[in-house]
Amino acid sequence: MTVPTSYVIEHPCGHEITHDLSNRPADKRAAFIRWLAARDCTDCWKAARDSGAGKEEWLAARRAEEQQAARAWARQFDMPPLEGPERALDWGERSRHLLVTAAHTHLVVEGTWDETRWAALEDRARSIVRAGWWIDQRDADGSDLPELLDAATEKDRGSENPFR
Repeated sequence: MTVPTSYVIEHPCGHEITHDLSNRPADKRAAFIRWLAARDCTDCWKAARDSGAGKEEWLAARRAEEQQAARAWARQFDMPPLEGPERALDWGERSRHLLVTAAHTHLVVEGTWDETRWAALEDRARSIVRAGWWIDQRDADGSDLPELLDAATEKDRGSENPFR
């Protein structure tokens, strides 16, 4: 049986849009569908971004929402505060939140990992408190988190310490 490439998504704005996902790998479509379903359609998103407030104000409001979500997530899952330059802390928190939640979706929700295996990975993620490390990983795929943590926690990493 072939995985569908076209999906009708009902967005929070109330619009139903048919999305062609043929350009995405079949195993990435389910996560993207969930992501799309949690966001307004493109037209409503652009209208909200452009209405009344300028792009900078819209971006600042969006970052504030992301930051609030990242902090709530960090409290809920007992993630330690990050360390580094003040200007990097919020960005590092958002980056960590996005990468770890993407990894959970890929490995546990859509994958074959059980919660015990996930808990061990989550403990390793807690050990990295340098905001810059999380920022450096911001474009990584969630499925890469185990390998990234392996590399970060190797004993012979030279003078760079990923923990601080």
